Amino acid sequence: MTTVLEGPDGLGRRIKAERIRRGWSLARLADASGVSRAMISKIERGESNPTAVVVGKLSAALELTMTALLSPADGAPDRVRRAADTPHWTDPGTGYLRRQISTPGFPADVTEIVLPAGARVAMPAGTYAFIAQLIWVLDGELTLAEGPAAHRLTSGDTYELGEPQAREFINDTARECRYVVVVTRKATP
Repeated sequence: MTTVLEGPDGLGRRIKAERIRRGWSLARLADASGVSRAMISKIERGESNPTAVVVGKLSAALELTMTALLSPADGAPDRVRRAADTPHWTDPGTGYLRRQISTPGFPADVTEIVLPAGARVAMPAGTYAFIAQLIWVLDGELTLAEGPAAHRLTSGDTYELGEPQAREFINDTARECRYVVVVTRKATP
């Protein structure tokens, strides 16, 4: 498999390009995302590999899906993508793996997630502010915590996420959980 962004500083270059395209300073992106200027600078220089939570905060601030932020900005995709060429990214903190199933030109983001046994990934509410999202569990069990509510999903179950709120994806079992996330962009006022 290939990585979503080639090289150790590929994600950093992508974030910097999006920041500059908007005319934003490091301070403005830090304020909008809740990620420190120092951390953003380290990421942009390729000195730090951010966790899924940090990528989620940055993507929300830039109003990009995580998939869009993790994907190269250039290149026209082929309509056929071989399994060996499927881009992926692994969260260095949890081992959470994202495999990008759809190509950048497809009208929905389709991503396969592998959540290791015992892993937890928390996502801030801002991550969901401009998207609609459906979770489909393929293998294993996933607990989706939304505030005081927790939804236990097993193989074949789906869940449509509602209004933006902080959520935690939890695999409290002894085996990995594999699920698909389908994302569409909502119209913003």
